[in-house]
Amino acid sequence: MLDDLDIKILNILQKSGRTKRNVIAESIGLSIPSVSERLHKLEERGIIEGYFTKLNKKAFNYDIMAYIIVTMESSKYYKGFASKVEKVSQILECHSVLGEGSHLLKAIVKNTEALEKLLGEIQSWPGVMATKTTFVLSTIKETTTIEI
Repeated sequence: MLDDLDIKILNILQKSGRTKRNVIAESIGLSIPSVSERLHKLEERGIIEGYFTKLNKKAFNYDIMAYIIVTMESSKYYKGFASKVEKVSQILECHSVLGEGSHLLKAIVKNTEALEKLLGEIQSWPGVMATKTTFVLSTIKETTTIEI
């Protein structure tokens, strides 16, 4: 599915998504048009899902990160829950899970008052039976890089 050159391109981009095509071309021994074509194909196939800039949360006064376990009454509320999650900018991630709860949310807020408001909002959604929140004190590792 992927050849060695595709993998080299992907590894370069995982380290720095802003790497210019000419730098990629030079480092793997291809022409710029060849790199552009490969990137286009990787994007079309959904292997590259996007290019992002990671911002420092503290620079924007987001002082609290929390993981929220949500327990839903029934799967019949899934679509409505997902729709509501999509509209809340403080929720960075939402995962359907097995084990404790039915969903795991990763959220950032500016202070405890904002967290209390967010939890109240989530708890008011149809089908939400309970939430359980864990605060993050510090982050040792956070990455989007995968081994390929």
